[in-house]
Amino acid sequence: MVVTFAAIAKSIGQQCLKRQIGVQKWQLQTHRTLILQSASQSVKLDRLSDSDSGNSTWILEVKLDRPETRNAIGKEMLRGLQQAFEDVSNERSANVLMICSAVPKVFCAGADLKERKTMIPSEVLDFVSTLRSTFFFLEALHIPTIAAIEGIALGGGLEMAMSCDIRICGEDAVLGLPETGLAIIPGAGGTQRLPRLVGKSIAKDLIFTGRKISGKDAGSIGLVNYCVPAGEARLKALELARDINQKGPLALRMAKRAIDKGVELDTETGLDLEWSCYEQLIHTKDRLEGLAAFAERRKPRYNGE
Repeated sequence: MVVTFAAIAKSIGQQCLKRQIGVQKWQLQTHRTLILQSASQSVKLDRLSDSDSGNSTWILEVKLDRPETRNAIGKEMLRGLQQAFEDVSNERSANVLMICSAVPKVFCAGADLKERKTMIPSEVLDFVSTLRSTFFFLEALHIPTIAAIEGIALGGGLEMAMSCDIRICGEDAVLGLPETGLAIIPGAGGTQRLPRLVGKSIAKDLIFTGRKISGKDAGSIGLVNYCVPAGEARLKALELARDINQKGPLALRMAKRAIDKGVELDTETGLDLEWSCYEQLIHTKDRLEGLAAFAERRKPRYNGE
């Protein structure tokens, strides 16, 4: 089933002009990935084709849709996230992934504490271990990933967003890791990813106090890349994803690998890694296409080859 969002595209174009960000009109078509329905009704995966890109690649979008719990992550939703990320990993034409919410003013409230209350300690450990490995899998995806945050992103919700390459939030977003108030600590990567993003001192402040911060404050400390007017996080994510989708797929994968792996190394070893990634792109058809498109003053048409 294909739905053409012509009206939405027009509205988005008008909003962009009002904000003077200079984005041209565009259209998207969505294709619902039906395989996910068997895994979870609260996680949906769409493929968005960018009509302005000459590439044979897709923007993928994971949508969180569990309004009765404010997208709190329970066992069923976790299975849906696992399946969605695995499908993304297996989709060869995927070039960018967005994670958004279908629930207004909510990204993800964290773990489903009502369900958690029914678990015995061993079940809690199994659940958190699976959640942690799921977010690690998300972080290790070979394509760029973008989290579009509107409203609350707490606990595991923020940990999921921090597992993405880029974070965008609305001004009225509320972000935090409140676990110490429940006599536990963030267990799905929060104690490791937060200090790597904002520094050790600020991370300790936020985790020790469990303090929640606004979208604007998240932008000022570097927790998010962009803070936009409330309600426009997904719009900004689409704009950014569309820009990324016009770039060479293999180049994006090598750039992500060089950055993610290289930052863990000393500079000399990191430079060797960068060179190894660069070498792998020299003999690709996409590199030749990029040079040809530049010479002919046209948009390149990359196929990931």
